[in-house]
This record gives sequence, C-alpha cells and structure tokens, in this order.
Amino acid sequence: MPANVLKSVGAELAQHLPANDKPWWKKRNLLQLNFCLVSIFILSSGNGYDGSMLNGVLALPYWASFMGQPSGVWLGFISGAQNLGSIAFYPVVAVLSNRFGRKRTIYMGYFFLLLGAGMQTGAVNSSMFIVARIIVGIASAFFGGCAPLLMTETAYPTQRGIFTGLYLCGWYVGSFLAAWATFGTRNYDNDWSWKIPSILQLLLPTLVLPGLFIMPESPRWLVSKERHEEARAVLVRYHAEGDESSPLVAFEYAEIAASIRMEVQNQKNTSYRQMLATPANRKRTFITIFLGVFTQWAGQNVAGYYLPPVLSTIGITTVTQQTLINGFLQVWNLICSFTGAFNVDRVGRRFLFLASTSGMLISYILITALSATFAKGGSAAVGTAVVPFLFLMYGCFSLAFTPLMVAYPTEIWSYQLRSRGLSSMWVSTSIAVFFNIFINPIALESIAWKYYILYVIILAGGTLVIYFTFPETRGHSLEEMARLFDDADEKTPAEGVVTDKIDGKSAGHIETTELTPSN
Repeated sequence: MPANVLKSVGAELAQHLPANDKPWWKKRNLLQLNFCLVSIFILSSGNGYDGSMLNGVLALPYWASFMGQPSGVWLGFISGAQNLGSIAFYPVVAVLSNRFGRKRTIYMGYFFLLLGAGMQTGAVNSSMFIVARIIVGIASAFFGGCAPLLMTETAYPTQRGIFTGLYLCGWYVGSFLAAWATFGTRNYDNDWSWKIPSILQLLLPTLVLPGLFIMPESPRWLVSKERHEEARAVLVRYHAEGDESSPLVAFEYAEIAASIRMEVQNQKNTSYRQMLATPANRKRTFITIFLGVFTQWAGQNVAGYYLPPVLSTIGITTVTQQTLINGFLQVWNLICSFTGAFNVDRVGRRFLFLASTSGMLISYILITALSATFAKGGSAAVGTAVVPFLFLMYGCFSLAFTPLMVAYPTEIWSYQLRSRGLSSMWVSTSIAVFFNIFINPIALESIAWKYYILYVIILAGGTLVIYFTFPETRGHSLEEMARLFDDADEKTPAEGVVTDKIDGKSAGHIETTELTPSN
C-alpha cells in the first residue's frame, strides 16, 4: 500500500481499498464524481468575488460618488452588510440541510443569489445596494453551510481531505475574477464601472449547475433518513465502479450505518446544546469557534477589505497601481491555497497550521516595522518594500487557513452535529468579519500602522493555541474521529463485528479490533 494512501485514510480503511488499483482518471465513476466535486468547490467563489469586488470598487470614483463617499463607520457597515445575512441564516441552513438534504438546500441558495445580484446591479441608491449585499450574504450561508458537507461526505476516501480542502480555494477563483473585472472597468466613465462587476457575480455559480445536477446526495444523509438502499447504491456506483461485492463499500457502509445508529442512540436530540454536553464536544466547539474567529483576526483582512487605504499609507495611491496589485494578489493567493489543499494529507493539518501562523507572524512584524519607518519620513522605496511582505503574509495564510478553515471543522464533528458545527464556525467567522471590517477603517484612519501591532500579538497567541489544542486528523475516516477526542461516551462504530442488512441482504461483514480512546 503506498505511503501516501496510508497517511490519508489510515491502515484500517486502507486494507479494504482495491489492490493494484487504477488511477482515478482511468475510472469513469470517479471521473464523474470528481467533476461534480470540482464544480461544487466553485460555489465558494461567491464570497471571494464579493469580497474582492468591494475591494476593487473602493478605488472606483463612480462607486464612491454613488455611495456618498463612504468612510469610517459607514464604510465599515457597508463592507460588513453581507455578513448580517450570513449570521442570521447559517443556523437555519444547518437545520434545513439535515432535514431536506445537502443538494436541495444548496438549490435554495440560488434564489437569494439571483435576487441579491440583481438588486445590487440595479441599485438606485445606497440603501438598495446595502440590502442587496445582505441578501447575497444569505446565499453565501446556503452555499457555505451545505457544499462542504456534501463534498466531504461523498468524496472517495483517499481524496476526501484534498477535495474538502479545495472548497474554500474557490474563494480565490471568485476574488481573481472580481479583481480583474474591476481592473478592466476602472476607466469607464459612468456607473457601469461597478455595475458590470456586480452582475458578473452570477457567472461562476452558474457554471456549477451542471455538476450539481448530476451530483449524488450524501450517502450519510441518506442513511440518517433510513434510505439505506439508496446510500449503498451511491457507494457502489461511485466508490466501487458498480461492484456490489466490493470490500470497500461493505466497510464504508457498515461503518457509516453503525456510527449514525450509535449517534442517534446516544443523542436523543441534535440541538446546539449537544455541542457542549460532553468534554469531547466542548473541545470540538472551542476549536471550531476559535478557528472561525482567528481566521478573520489574523490580520489578513486589514488589507483584504481595505487594500486601497492600506496601500495609500505606504505611498501607492493611483487607481491603476492599487487595482493591479489587488489582481496579482488574488493570483498569488490562489496558487498558495491550492498548494496547501493538495498537501493536507502529505504533511498533515497541524504542520500546515503551525507553518502558516509562524510565517504570518514574521511577515507582520516586518510589515509593521517598514510601515512605521515610512510613516516617519521614510523613502518611497521603504513603502514599496511592504508589498512583498504583504504577498508573503497572504501566501502563508492561504497555505493553511484557506483549505482547512472549512475542512477541519467538517472533519472533527460527528454526523449528527456536523452541520451545526460547520454553522457555528461560519457564524463565528461572520461575527468576527463584521466586527473586524467595522473597526478596521476607524483604526486605520486613527492610528495607521500602529494598528498592526495588535495583529502581531494575536498571531503569536493563536500559534500557541493551535499547538496545544489542535489534534492531527490525517489518517482517520469521518467515523473514526471520536478516538481523537477521547469520546469515551461515544464509542466508535468499528468494534467487534459490524453487520448491516438491507432487505435481507448483508451489507458486509467487517471484523475489526475494538477501538479504545487515544490520549
């Protein structure tokens, strides 16, 4: 068995994988499944497009005039308006995805996307523009609250980590398109300089639809609804090339069915209170909320939402310079985030997290020092020297937090609480974003580069928290994560013999050793 396979799924599942297996691109079933997964990962482009589009239009005179030259608190509210919709709807999405399924809930998001993008493009005043941003935020909640669940619960076991990590990389696909769209319309002599980027917000989510139409529903959701035959059929078709006798399907199905059955027995309800009911779940909740907040308070959003003002503090003031740097920054972020996603199983989650925070900390110290020197009368060369370290800081962030911000919380929660765990991460993220982008313009106007010192402190503290509390999840299936959190009260399903039957047919006879919690 190749070492990379053992690292990604662990020895227990690896022994049920096909021997001398063909590469995935030679399997019709995995080609179709991966086409669907690649399509769905683009849904995160909505957030990326919106964030980067606003970043670009901040530098457009016609948008500033339309909005009444916003600054300070008002600019912060406009930038954070999208998160109001997200905060309100993430808990709703968690309930809907468990009740109606992952796919149907994603479809609901398209209604809000069409409505929000249409209103934003046709806005006749600043109030209408802000309401449109709130509605676009609702669409983001439907996509972000469901798409990662569908991906992680459906992907082939050896590819789950990579595909779940890829989901948020779509943010930079959207931000790349938005950055260059606003660059291309920067010289338009009317409101279409910002209206064209607004309507293009629909482009990438529309490209997702063919893959979403043929995407199978999550087999774990199907099992949770007692639709066992359909769940097993999904596994047979997409994980075993139609082989009904596949040992992999037998193992996967038995593990999923037994795990969900035990979760239902141990948790009579799946309210948010269950997230604090046991020591293991309290640890998961802490990690989930910390990750949601830290990814927004690590410093990248100071430049992320306010790149033009940040560049102005170091002497880069023209619209062309600012939009050009924004465009190249998105290309760089996309490259780094893909690099991290394709290495989550190779080097592990903890290594990526710690390397990322350490690199950001070093970069931020240098950015702060150079910005301070420039502010005290330094040359233009000193101000320009900040730009490479901005790229380095963003690269380090994208290497770990872009792929793992969604993938890690999705991995660590059991099925019954997975949607609520992901929802909690998104809510904490949205609250942190709203607070962050509401305060940032005020702080940047008031104390300029001195504001960066706060993020140096946050990055140092965050590195320590990750080192002492984040377990390595590489090499475990979704159903095995309990062992990492000492779930003494929630035994993992793989103990003794697990046998499930569908209409009198055995789903598989899996003999495994009893699992004991790890320390």
